[in-house]
Amino acid sequence: MTSYVLRRVLLGVVQVVLVMTAVFFLTEALPGDAAVTIAGDNPDPAIIALLREQLGLNEPAWQRLGGWLLGALHGDFGQSLVGPRAVADIIGAALGPTLLLAGLTLALLVPLSVALGMLAAHREGGRIDRVVTGGTLGLYSAPEFAMGVLVVTVFAVQLGWFPPTAVGSGSLLGDPAVLVLPVFVLLLRPICSLSRLVRAGMIDAQRAEYVRHVRRLGISPVRARFAHALPNAIAPAVQQLARTADWLIGGVIVIEAIFVIPGLGTTLVEAVSARDLPVIQGLAVVLAGTTVLVNLAADIAARGLAPASEVGR
Repeated sequence: MTSYVLRRVLLGVVQVVLVMTAVFFLTEALPGDAAVTIAGDNPDPAIIALLREQLGLNEPAWQRLGGWLLGALHGDFGQSLVGPRAVADIIGAALGPTLLLAGLTLALLVPLSVALGMLAAHREGGRIDRVVTGGTLGLYSAPEFAMGVLVVTVFAVQLGWFPPTAVGSGSLLGDPAVLVLPVFVLLLRPICSLSRLVRAGMIDAQRAEYVRHVRRLGISPVRARFAHALPNAIAPAVQQLARTADWLIGGVIVIEAIFVIPGLGTTLVEAVSARDLPVIQGLAVVLAGTTVLVNLAADIAARGLAPASEVGR
């Protein structure tokens, strides 16, 4: 296990460095000049030249890449081009709402998905199984933006049960009602995919020889299902959960835009609109690092839950 973790960590470091390098050169290839952006609508050539020297834009690209990578290792992603703020401070301020949304969604997603999948597997082929399977398939096919607009129209505009956006809320925790609709929309698709994986895994596990063996030893059906079948059944779902967590951290742009939540998604949209390249680069590093860490944790958890599946690899 130790050598496996070390290999995955080294691979993750290489992946993050490659992503950072790619993002740097892609943003460098964008048209325009950062010094001109900072100088404003009526730029003075002398001011532009001074700004280019201060920003290090006159240096070779490989030299600026090296300096940026070294700074990123210490958490220094440079200064925003829009205002006199450090990129790390901008990302830190936006990270809180995104983590709150993702944390609440995951906290509800795991028990609901496992319970729904186990319920469907326990009644395989029955009415409950058909309802769960058909319902999850239908909900999974609906895109997030369409569901977001639908729930806002029904539950916020027509029924008035919840606020439609986070505009006017001092803090998300101070007004929990603001979080209900975004978390609900974020839950819909992941709970469909995870519950179907748990269902399929439980059906296979309950038919496995080791489960039948523990039943022959006198183990109760409930204990055999929870203590022996469930750990192996949820191993594939753990890896899917990692992809879901990665999506929740880096892919909630649409949801944050619909509900006007000041998270990483909103910050990225604003940075792209303003061509704030240091913020875009910093967000890319955060999202790439999050992806590597989440998938590493999922692979380790899956290997621990179902070590037999790793035999022969």
